Amino acid sequence: MQRIGMFGGSFDPIHIAHLILAECCREALELEQVLFIPAFISPLKQDSHPIDAKHRVEMIRLAIGGNPAFRIDTRELDRGGVSYTIDTVRDLRQEYPNAELVLLMGADSVRDLPKWRSPGELLELVSIGAISRGGLGEPPWESIRGLVNEERWLQLQKRIDAPQLELSSGSLRQRIASGQSIRYQVPAPVEMYIQQHQLYFNAAKQYSRRL
Repeated sequence: MQRIGMFGGSFDPIHIAHLILAECCREALELEQVLFIPAFISPLKQDSHPIDAKHRVEMIRLAIGGNPAFRIDTRELDRGGVSYTIDTVRDLRQEYPNAELVLLMGADSVRDLPKWRSPGELLELVSIGAISRGGLGEPPWESIRGLVNEERWLQLQKRIDAPQLELSSGSLRQRIASGQSIRYQVPAPVEMYIQQHQLYFNAAKQYSRRL
């Protein structure tokens, strides 16, 4: 069975930690594809607005261009509005009816899944690839135990061990706005693109509030 990873986020901008985590997931779960799915507006960040979608898309393309297993999926940008994962999963399930879809997320985020839109339906349609950074403990699977039956609950649990990387898009935006280097924290083509288009340079106050 084909196995496809779903890696969502604002990617504002994409950085090397995103790429390292995606590759750890690809290898550990034997994923044939990892879809990078930039959100138009994240449900958890509705009070903030990412940089123009065309720039985020191009930076992702530049970052993942050397990995044939990585692909960008722009359906949430095309759809507009708040990007709810269940809507994307329903679309992908129609597109890949026989594939196993694996939703990739930080282990701590598993705890918040019951607050997502239609969490029970979501967990019937996808497995959860919980990324445990730095060899930390087991993801909080008990948080989602009551959302599906016991058999499905056991099936959907997939843990991935990955390096602990203290890097975030928010910290990069702050560094850019304050004139600090981001070399080696983003792929070189992404760094060049940011410089060419003067992205984030005059947005210290606006971007410091985002993660």
